Amino acid sequence: MFSSLQDRLGSILNGLTGRGALSEADVSAALREVRRALLEADVALEVVRSFTDRVKEKAVGAEILKSIKPGQMVVKIVHDELVATLGTEGVSIDLNAPAPVTVMMVGLQGSGKTTTTGKIAKRFTERQKKRVLMASLDTRRPAAQEQLRVLGEQTGVATLPIIPGQGPVEIAVRASQAARLGGYDILILDTAGRTHIDEPLMAEMAEIKARSTPHEILLVADSLTGQDAVNLARSFDGRVGITGIVLTRVDGDGRGGAALSMRAVTGKPIKLLGTGEKMDALEEFHPSRVADRILGMGDIVSLVERAAENIDAERAAAMAKKMQSGKFDLNDLADQIGQMQKMGGLGGLMGMMPGVAKMKDQIAGAGLDDRLLKRQLAIISSMTAYERANPDALKHSRKKRIAAGSGTSSADINKLLKMHRQMADMMKAVGKGKGPGIMGKLMGGLGAKMGLPGGGMPAGMPDLSKMDPRQIEEMAKAMQGGGLGGLGGGLPKGLPPGFGSGGLPGLPGGLPGLPRKK
Repeated sequence: MFSSLQDRLGSILNGLTGRGALSEADVSAALREVRRALLEADVALEVVRSFTDRVKEKAVGAEILKSIKPGQMVVKIVHDELVATLGTEGVSIDLNAPAPVTVMMVGLQGSGKTTTTGKIAKRFTERQKKRVLMASLDTRRPAAQEQLRVLGEQTGVATLPIIPGQGPVEIAVRASQAARLGGYDILILDTAGRTHIDEPLMAEMAEIKARSTPHEILLVADSLTGQDAVNLARSFDGRVGITGIVLTRVDGDGRGGAALSMRAVTGKPIKLLGTGEKMDALEEFHPSRVADRILGMGDIVSLVERAAENIDAERAAAMAKKMQSGKFDLNDLADQIGQMQKMGGLGGLMGMMPGVAKMKDQIAGAGLDDRLLKRQLAIISSMTAYERANPDALKHSRKKRIAAGSGTSSADINKLLKMHRQMADMMKAVGKGKGPGIMGKLMGGLGAKMGLPGGGMPAGMPDLSKMDPRQIEEMAKAMQGGGLGGLGGGLPKGLPPGFGSGGLPGLPGGLPGLPRKK
């Protein structure tokens, strides 16, 4: 979502950090560019003015301009003010109330309220083991109630039975009674929306609030809304008093202005981010991590959390043992690639690594993208069970058949087989305690930010933007010709099973301290 803003701010701030001394004129010129970048990202004008004024006030002081590294100090000030604008601390949905805790979802039509309702219900059910009841109050949009019922079946969450002819307020009252009598912990009310804000919509929301007395009122807003996000947030907050914001479609090509504007204008926290269409594509909002991403600093903590959520530790441990003995066939490789896709694919993972944003053109030119993983899976899927278990049996005639079935070439198959051999050799070497691969050199010190011993972040992490073309080429070859194994080994030692050690392609060793997935 923040890619364009990330590019602009990155180039502006890099110009400051590359200089030995700064004058007040230098800072003012940079902040004019920052102001322009924020406006182009659809951040509200009042928010931009306030942000740049605060940065300038702190950045032009004598202690900053005369410091040893004034450019880096200015970058830190910009980062800190971004965090302050986004909310300082992450805030979760508050369940500290007598059961059933009622959560009311409001927003415009098409913002993703119904899907978000299902995602939140699934999250509460699976992570907190809560009994959740969902109720659709949308009697206007065709099949809206049926949509929520289907989502309930998919996620295993109860939904209020549909009674034709009832109005939204009647349904809300019935849902409250059903949740109370049924012993549910949480009731989520999915209200109707409009294509625009109007008086009938607001009057309906206010009446539903009065009759259901919700503990949380969440405004669901499309992150692509742009400048209208401010009016939307103000209108709903003024009439029904929202307690938090959920931003949807943050995986799209939006410019990110909504996230910065809505929090600053309403003072209400952004609590969740919808990151995709799947029912588990929902993340908690952490201001400092989002600020890190905007400034191209990566997001290692979220990367580790995603690994903990998606990787089955016991299964990974079993595979690690198998691979370290040298038993690693193409079924295992497909499983490894699948695990990487679950964690967001190459794009999602590399986007969380510090410095990678600055070299995305080189990465794109080298062909390091998710199409590579899909192509590799297509090749493996076109093989017979015997061929997947016995890669050495793949001779010319078999490769020709597999290439035709997968829409690839014999050269692609040869690259995949080379990758498999290197991964098998590397896993066996790691089992004997031998050294790391290229990503090990790049990721040598994830440490301090994770609370890990040895090394640190960002001190232990080299600036990936300073890699020379030869290193970029080496990394590309590791992925395309040399294999995912080339990304291996360099995460800190002492990791329990679950990340690395079979949890990701070519990432033996893993990250320490990950909880086991039950």
